[in-house]
Amino acid sequence: MRLPFLFRHALLPLFAALLLGACHGKDDSAQPGGSTPEAALQASVDLLKAGDFNGLWKHALPPADYANMRADWQLQQRDAQPISAEDRARFNEAMQKLTGPDAENKLYAELQPKLATMEQQYKDQLPVLISVGDAMLKSAVAQSRTLSETQKTQAGGVLDVLLPWARQTPWFDQARAKQAVGVAVATARKLDLKSPEQMRTMDFDTTMGKYATAYGGLKQLLAIYGLSVDDTLNSVKLTPVSSSNGHAVVRIDYTLLGKPLSTESKLMQENGRWYSEDLLQNARQSHQQLQQAATASAPASAGSAVTKD
Repeated sequence: MRLPFLFRHALLPLFAALLLGACHGKDDSAQPGGSTPEAALQASVDLLKAGDFNGLWKHALPPADYANMRADWQLQQRDAQPISAEDRARFNEAMQKLTGPDAENKLYAELQPKLATMEQQYKDQLPVLISVGDAMLKSAVAQSRTLSETQKTQAGGVLDVLLPWARQTPWFDQARAKQAVGVAVATARKLDLKSPEQMRTMDFDTTMGKYATAYGGLKQLLAIYGLSVDDTLNSVKLTPVSSSNGHAVVRIDYTLLGKPLSTESKLMQENGRWYSEDLLQNARQSHQQLQQAATASAPASAGSAVTKD
């Protein structure tokens, strides 16, 4: 499902902090923010591992910003393109295949001969294709206006670890493919999406539930091919670097696919609670842009109505 405007500008910084922000302490995750920078990150990780996306946003943003996110939710549909008949047909066909009777066996029977053919055709080319994809991703990260320089460096380190994994992973393995098909079918059935229009009309809470289901399926798929998100989260060690005047820096050491990595995270304090500085700035920028766009479109809509009269 398409990420709305607000998520495109704020979700990536959130996950950059969350995937690299675990520590082994306890904090009241029912409250927004954390009593310390480390506690704020730990509570976010606990919510992420639980798949509680609504609780995650409620914790990761101050109350007023969380309220703005919910109030802005429908504004992200403003620029949505109409769904074409072809898009609707493709969606219906895909969902029927994924959720129909005996979908697992039917899909695997269809996939099995294709895997053998693809392995013969692309086995030697795949490392090159993966390297090209890696270069494109790194270029996109470098040109991003959403990520900070620290996050760009962090993302580059992660990609350097993921590239060897992607090259060595047996993507055409029949047993793994069969497991992956099972996960995809189970996830599609849990999502229970009846039409592409449904994805655009869901309220905030319903959408967060769908994101949680999709995220759970994605974690299972990655684990099948040797990448455990939870293992990475559990490996993180945090070391406070500095804290003064309501701003803090935390050093983050973690392991991804057996490779040690490190970065730093900036947090800021509001009303006695700590939040990710990058996330908060991006969430507020997204809210401001949405409000400005809505205000700009209002006179145009009113003018159109007067003209029609």
